Amino acid sequence: MDCRAMLDHHSCNGVCGCCGALRPRYKRLVDNIFPEDPEDGLVKTNMEKLTFYALSAPEKLDRIGAYLSERLIRDVSRHRYGYVCIAMEALDQLLMACHCQSINLFVESFLKMVAKLLESEKPNLQILGTNSFVKFANIEEDTPSYHRSYDFFVSRFSEMCHSSHDDPEIRTKIRMSGIKGLQGVVRKTVNDELQANIWDPQHMDKIVPSLLFNLQHAEEAESRSPSPLQATEKEKESPAELAERCLRELLGRAAYGNIKNAIKPVLIHLDNHSLWEPKIFAVRCFKIIMYSIQPQHSHLVIQQLLGHLDANSKSAATVRAGIVEVLSEAAVIAASGSVGPTVLEVFNTLLRQLRLSIDYELTGSYDCAISIGTKIIKEHEERMFQEAVIKTIGTFASTLPTYQRSEVMLFIMSKVPLPSLHHALDTGKAGENRNRLTQIMLLKSLLQVSIGFQCTNMLTALPSSFLDRLLSPALMEDPEIRLFVLEILISFIDRQGNRHKFSTVSTISDISVLKLKVDKCSRQDTVFMKKHAQQLYRHIYLTCKEEGNLQSHYEALYSMLALISIELANEEVVVDLIRLVLAVQVIDMRQKEAMYLLPEDIFVERPRLTRSLDRLGPEVLFRQSKISEVLGGSGYNSDRLSTPYIPQLTDEDRLSKRKSIGETISLQVEVESRNSPEKEERAPAEEITYETLKKAIVDSVAVEEQERERRRQVVEKFQKAPFEEIAAHCGARATLLQSKLNQIFEITIRPPPSPSGTITAAYGQPQNHSIPVYEMKFPDLCVY
Repeated sequence: MDCRAMLDHHSCNGVCGCCGALRPRYKRLVDNIFPEDPEDGLVKTNMEKLTFYALSAPEKLDRIGAYLSERLIRDVSRHRYGYVCIAMEALDQLLMACHCQSINLFVESFLKMVAKLLESEKPNLQILGTNSFVKFANIEEDTPSYHRSYDFFVSRFSEMCHSSHDDPEIRTKIRMSGIKGLQGVVRKTVNDELQANIWDPQHMDKIVPSLLFNLQHAEEAESRSPSPLQATEKEKESPAELAERCLRELLGRAAYGNIKNAIKPVLIHLDNHSLWEPKIFAVRCFKIIMYSIQPQHSHLVIQQLLGHLDANSKSAATVRAGIVEVLSEAAVIAASGSVGPTVLEVFNTLLRQLRLSIDYELTGSYDCAISIGTKIIKEHEERMFQEAVIKTIGTFASTLPTYQRSEVMLFIMSKVPLPSLHHALDTGKAGENRNRLTQIMLLKSLLQVSIGFQCTNMLTALPSSFLDRLLSPALMEDPEIRLFVLEILISFIDRQGNRHKFSTVSTISDISVLKLKVDKCSRQDTVFMKKHAQQLYRHIYLTCKEEGNLQSHYEALYSMLALISIELANEEVVVDLIRLVLAVQVIDMRQKEAMYLLPEDIFVERPRLTRSLDRLGPEVLFRQSKISEVLGGSGYNSDRLSTPYIPQLTDEDRLSKRKSIGETISLQVEVESRNSPEKEERAPAEEITYETLKKAIVDSVAVEEQERERRRQVVEKFQKAPFEEIAAHCGARATLLQSKLNQIFEITIRPPPSPSGTITAAYGQPQNHSIPVYEMKFPDLCVY
């Protein structure tokens, strides 16, 4: 028995020693809680006396804490770990029992002892200190603390999370203690405004990576036990499982202003450990994030991902693709909350990355100023990235309400480089390639957005500003671009999901077997067709005549015609569609005479045309008379069928074939010249027959050559002629136009008198001479 124990023993027996009498009561009470043999544990009766004393004299609490701390530090240095455990147990009980104003100073002693244990190299002491800290963290203190700091604990618990102890079992225990410690720090500080702000980057940069480090091992556990219900108790208490719970709790407590500091370390961790590719872990992390944060903060995470994508603009395509895939997954979850004001920002960023990727693919370098030498970029990886961007654009769009989705489609369409009178495309071979790739990628993006888009009002879904730009590339020379336009139109028109029923072109005598979903054409759809039908028919007709068409083009055209007849058909539309088909000749009556002209044989990669098409007789073509009879019998007005369908070429149709600014100027001059007063009056249209149509198609090449030469001469004149000559030419035309207008105004104001003194009206009724307005007499009620 040592000296202190002897003194305590004699004092207990009533012996009055001078040393024992001088010892403060709180020290004697503290000493009495320690047994002679540490294996006997805390002396409970004496612990109750110490607790009662501390509650009765709270001003002594800080001294009790300081003395316990002194004893614990001494016992640690002497490796008397049994007494260390007893001291920590006593501290825990005092903390749980006392909530007075003097608790702060006691807590300082307590934290000092916990820090001492955490600094030890003994795993058991680290775990002991952590457990005490966690108990303390769950206590709600009655009095605030203005000066308490947890910096040491954040750093030390983070180190424990990364433990590399040789013994796997001990390593797991230390890591789990570190995670519990971090969880305790968060709980203790997150709601206390007087504490150090745990959301500061200096803390988040340690806490978040520590949790992610342990979360990375969750993949192995999932492969062993994919369902949480099947997991064993040991797996449930794994560091990965604990880290995930802690991360979810941390993110769930994040306020609006703290989201950025919590997410940034995640992005940096994924960068530093090359975890964007493969993207499995990155996707898992952001699923946890999106489901844990408050839904109204979802758009903040999306913004940070977009910013990170921009920051990695020159990173490898696989890294960028990983970020985009994470964006795609996050977008689906964010849909339940709010994408916020970032809708167009999302698409603007994605489209910008798409254009950059196209430049990288074409130049072979991340820096376009560098001359093309050895390629540091793999084209197939850039293509994979582009496909990932397009997929993400579609995913984002699918989460938006109808009105926002329409805005997005208008936004994407406005980015498609198209020839116009005001905007020139990139010139040169490289520019043409860039234009083509950009057109294809943006139209492919638009197709993704349009898939599944259902709008009851086609006027809203396809406004003129959008439809005009969409149809502009429908007649381009590139067959791939034309096909995308057709597929986009089909997506808009097919609102009942009938598209797949027309995926293959075939002759069906009984369409009831298709089980089509058909609704009556609404008033809005009727207005839409009155406004845009001829525009659609014209592009369908001209697209059919393109020489570069493939099987897929005709299948798309077939689907489009069928869907228009289902979705947008009224009496007028049905007749016009038949007129269009008569002009295009889709085949009928060939079952017996010309099997090789049936859709099943024509719409294949290599059609079997065994006879000359010039020898085709009328028996294998549509017969207008027969169709008129059928329509008349069904109550349709078939008078218009007698007028062959001839599309009116517009400036946009001609413009879609042009690529250079020179040709654009040519078109502008051509339009002016055709509308000039000095142009002769057109001859009356001749009767159009099958033979004249065939002749026109044969002669079209020569006519096109003549037109091209004429345009070249006009452009050359405007490029090379002196300014004075051009000005004089334009001035003469302007003078002539003005004189014509003056004549019209003169006739309108003062018409010449007729021989009989009256003017004969259209219906043969005589009218008096026109009276100038200032001489007319108006009734009083008309005068204001």
